[in-house]
Amino acid sequence: MQCVNCGVEVEVSGAFCPSCGKLTNPSPAVPPANNAQVSAAPGAGVERNVAGFLCYLLGFVTGIFFLVADPYRRDRFIRFHAFQSIFLSVAWFAAYWMLAVLVMVLPGVLWRVGWLLHSAVGLGFFVLWVFLMYKAYNHEEFKVPFLGDLAAKQA
Repeated sequence: MQCVNCGVEVEVSGAFCPSCGKLTNPSPAVPPANNAQVSAAPGAGVERNVAGFLCYLLGFVTGIFFLVADPYRRDRFIRFHAFQSIFLSVAWFAAYWMLAVLVMVLPGVLWRVGWLLHSAVGLGFFVLWVFLMYKAYNHEEFKVPFLGDLAAKQA
């Protein structure tokens, strides 16, 4: 069966299209006015690539939001990015604080080296975060080593 809104193949049993999030079989008794698209709910018009992008925007906060919000929680693509966003946020937080504690206990010249390492790791996580948002926006599932495999299993 094809989605009446975007034309993507969908399962007969599915109520919502995994691509556009719209109702797959609107009631024939109530046709949409002027061939307008029927929304599943107010605000459900976010494309799946934008939702994948937004999963990363505020880290675990938006990741959790897209795991519980309808119709996004039914889309495997969005669930993958939501889980990867949550796992990346936790890893970033843990790395940031472990290196901060390490920098605090290092004496003298080693303190500067530790601070440089702390800054480099922070910059690396930031670049990875922007890269993952870019990939999600382009409909790609880029898997971060180890974290991406965990996210794929959860999705």
